Amino acid sequence: MTSLSPLLKQATPVVVDSARGCWISGTDGREYLDFTTGIGVTSTGHCHPRVVEAAREQVGRVIHAQYTTVLHPPLLELTEKLGEVLPPGLDSVFYANSGSEAVEAAVRLARMATGRPNVVVFQGGFHGRTVAAATLTTAGTRFSAGFSPLMGGVHMAPFPYAHRYGWDERTAVDFALRELDYLLVTRTAPEDTAALLIEPVLGDGGYLPTPPAFLEGLRERADRHGILLVLDEVQAGVGRTGRFWGHQFADVVPDVLITAKGLASGFPISAIAAPTALMERGWPGSQGGTYGGNAVAAAAACATLDVVRDEHLVENARVRGDQLQAGLRPLQQRYPGISDVRGRGLMQGVEFAQEDGSPDAAAALAVQQATTGHGLLTLTCGPAGNVVRLIPALVVSEQEIRTGLERFEAALAEVLAGAAATA
Repeated sequence: MTSLSPLLKQATPVVVDSARGCWISGTDGREYLDFTTGIGVTSTGHCHPRVVEAAREQVGRVIHAQYTTVLHPPLLELTEKLGEVLPPGLDSVFYANSGSEAVEAAVRLARMATGRPNVVVFQGGFHGRTVAAATLTTAGTRFSAGFSPLMGGVHMAPFPYAHRYGWDERTAVDFALRELDYLLVTRTAPEDTAALLIEPVLGDGGYLPTPPAFLEGLRERADRHGILLVLDEVQAGVGRTGRFWGHQFADVVPDVLITAKGLASGFPISAIAAPTALMERGWPGSQGGTYGGNAVAAAAACATLDVVRDEHLVENARVRGDQLQAGLRPLQQRYPGISDVRGRGLMQGVEFAQEDGSPDAAAALAVQQATTGHGLLTLTCGPAGNVVRLIPALVVSEQEIRTGLERFEAALAEVLAGAAATA
């Protein structure tokens, strides 16, 4: 009998029968409040009627029209709609299928445009699982171990993870910028450095917001040295943080922006955006792909952007994100196993630590598993696996946040009370 690969690790035992909005109906007859959203993908909730209708209509017209062979209206419309929300000057777009593929396209463009070989990434970043993207990923060795050699030309600098260092944010930012400057004089000369690549909020690295002062420091150094600033908005973009783009908490504009996940409410599509003058510096024929910019996915993305605009979902993400964080913070006082609560918008992380401050991955996993039993779906993340992340859809309501918090605390009480009793 054929089965799924044993290398796939299921976060929950749930088998989905159907889903709508923030809720999943399992084949077990139970209803689950989904705070995973396919790892931040179903931005407008499951099966939003406008997204469903756009996809259904497009399936009846044309499913696949390879866009370097023949163009199709949904892709042209999507490009126009993206132009309304992209940062100023980023007026040229290339489409692919996944975040990994878009990351690799961004790196290829940066190297070709600058004629420089090296890329600097930051500790804890996640950029994908394909060979080049995995090389760029430092959110855990599980993403890059066991299939070396990896891509050359990648250098890592510290991320200003203030909680880990036990510092205030300003101290952590100053330290990380000094270490980046040191890297540029000891490992990769500016003249050899094509790009600085970073997420505005670390995803698999632990749901750590990148401090605005750090992004601004990166922008200043990129300008000074002729290096491109590439922002990986795969998970943080399209309203997730309570701003349309996660980097908009800082006074910066990237040279290249990468988007995917929430762009099409579950249909596979990704993109990189850059100024036309920069995109033109890539080599002719260096961009392409069979399924990139698929017609059905593009139609779904157009509908998604319309829903995000018309239903004011960026603002809802901000308000509901504040509500979620405000509900999580008191739990840190009631449950000593929680060492930190942080995030932006509907991208919140709860970090667990042992009494000596070391990561408590066992507690995080136990809580994540227990939430499923209480009808709430969550995920873990972080290099040590000691962070539970909560990622509701942008359509989540005030009552659904309340329900999620109640179910999350029930799981905490079950696990941490049990641990206390065992101790």
